[in-house]
Amino acid sequence: MRMKSGKHDRKKQERGNDMKIRYLGTAACEGVPAAFCKCEVCERSRKAGGRNIRTRSQAVIDDTLLLDLNADTYIHSLFYGLDLPSIHTCLITHDHEDHLYQDELLNRQEGFAHGIDGQPLSIYGTYPAYAKVVAAIDKGTGYADHNVMENRVVPVRVKAFEPFEAEGYRITPLAAQHDVRCEPVIYLIEKDGKALLYAHDTGLFPEETWEYLISHPVKLNLVSFDSTHSIQANSSGHMGFAANAQIRDRLMKEGLVDENTVYVANHFTHNGGVTYDEMLPVAEKYGFLVSYDGMEVEI
Repeated sequence: MRMKSGKHDRKKQERGNDMKIRYLGTAACEGVPAAFCKCEVCERSRKAGGRNIRTRSQAVIDDTLLLDLNADTYIHSLFYGLDLPSIHTCLITHDHEDHLYQDELLNRQEGFAHGIDGQPLSIYGTYPAYAKVVAAIDKGTGYADHNVMENRVVPVRVKAFEPFEAEGYRITPLAAQHDVRCEPVIYLIEKDGKALLYAHDTGLFPEETWEYLISHPVKLNLVSFDSTHSIQANSSGHMGFAANAQIRDRLMKEGLVDENTVYVANHFTHNGGVTYDEMLPVAEKYGFLVSYDGMEVEI
């Protein structure tokens, strides 16, 4: 299913090219249903199937800009026709295992991946993620008598509030409120007059992130929320719908969104207590779309 927001065609030339986000996976670390769990939510999800089944969170912008690289990346490429050899830029939000599975990069080494010489994959992340990617490169190189990872994977260290350019996008890492050991960031992504905020994993935004957004104002066309706990009250490390609404309301107050902005709730755990089907009417009351694996939104 493809979901679209706003008007296209004639007005498209006035507002710039569309930007598309595809949600490849939409769960937290354990997936839904969780692999070894027999809780009521997992059992109901298994029985219902369809959109109630969630793999770990990952997304792609315009089939070009990959967001996170987890252990489900390969299966996502098969399910949704993602051309992984042609992806050259990946943004890592933080180095938790459901967002960065660095050993997958070993499959890009010489002898494993053919026809990609001179087409490296650049992995952008803060220092903890950067260090894990460097370690993966060293591990791959250690298997041979020469550098089999040379020009196959390129780690790039980023810092919060320091914008950079990649694939024609302006990308700004912003500080997240999550495990501080990870130096977690969320990403503001801009291109051709469109702006998207990919905001997970995080609790309520740190004040320094608000200060940056206010001092560098941009109209957000889509906000992708960390909604890990869905209907439950939580705002520390992760969020639920109520905390998402607090973020939305402040974005409105600061003039960073308008009536056409799309809000997507994403990154769910079974510990939220509800399946996709069960959370849908609650999210609709807030005006949020609920993500599901394979969902596309154009802005």
